[in-house]
Amino acid sequence: MKRFATLLLSAFLVLGLASVNAMADAAKGQKYYLKFMKDGAGLNGADFAHQHTQAEWEALFDADAKKFIDEYSTKFPKLKDFLNGDKFKKFMPHIKDFVIEFASDSGKVPSC
Repeated sequence: MKRFATLLLSAFLVLGLASVNAMADAAKGQKYYLKFMKDGAGLNGADFAHQHTQAEWEALFDADAKKFIDEYSTKFPKLKDFLNGDKFKKFMPHIKDFVIEFASDSGKVPSC
């Protein structure tokens, strides 16, 4: 019984650590925004993230970020190619975490 409990606890620990690594990261999102989106948007990270509240950002990123892509492709035509490309799909979870963490109702200001 003790061996089974140890094995079960170990399995939960491994799964817990694996899920933490799979999560998106706001710091990475900030870097990706600066590298791929800042020039096209013409806004620093704080101004970009403060355009919406956390709930509004969540709604924009629902359903594979289709609303986000539509809004920001129209607002910033220079971003259209990036937003419709594979790089955005890869970096989207991190960018989402970045804008949600620094949204207008978060009280936080990014250092970019």
